[in-house]
Amino acid sequence: MTEVLRVENIWKAYGDRPVLRGIDLAVDSHEVVALIGASGSGKSTLLRTINLLERIDDGQIWLAGTDISTPTTKADAVRARIGVVFQHYNLFPHLSVLDNVTLASRFVLKVPRAQAEAHGLELLGRIGLADQARSFPDRLSGGQQQRAAIVRAVATNPELLLLDEITSALDPELVGEVLDLVRELKDEGTTIVMATHEMAFARDIADRVVFLDEGRIVEQGAPAQVFGSPAQPRTREFLSRFLG
Repeated sequence: MTEVLRVENIWKAYGDRPVLRGIDLAVDSHEVVALIGASGSGKSTLLRTINLLERIDDGQIWLAGTDISTPTTKADAVRARIGVVFQHYNLFPHLSVLDNVTLASRFVLKVPRAQAEAHGLELLGRIGLADQARSFPDRLSGGQQQRAAIVRAVATNPELLLLDEITSALDPELVGEVLDLVRELKDEGTTIVMATHEMAFARDIADRVVFLDEGRIVEQGAPAQVFGSPAQPRTREFLSRFLG
């Protein structure tokens, strides 16, 4: 397997409050890694440091063998290689769905408009949104907006896809359609690191589950091991709230 991501001894604090405390994590190509843990455990901050939205205080981050955590790293060039989907869609409200999906391809990767739009329409068609391509985001349901945001993130064929609690802002009846799309991306071989509270989904889709607590990785392993027979008392305590 080719290693897509490696973080080594990552530390991050906000003022005097440490959020990440010596995180080590490696992700191989085509692997799906689920980050679980209570709110405030560091999951979202870890994703934001990987995408260079937050600068780390110490440690190193490697993307496909390149250290991207140096002071001279061009963040925009790194972000062009990583797709990110947040909790609240973050679609540009003044742009059509198709323009949202093709924006990075056209302006970052310099793909001609016709080519980018043809690819965007193909992707939207696969998730049943081709007929909404010219609509603005406020005409879509929350589930449709989130699926469009995921399509926007993968339209540039990123080396890595980061998903940050992508179902937490959705009504329960809309969660399934978004998770179905993530399952399709896994089946296509997309490399994914996702923070999630959807324990059943993490158990079903992830190749590896990583449990964070107070900014540290307490336990990681195959879903069957972490959910079925967790080794650490803190993991068992956390999972008991979800799994009974």
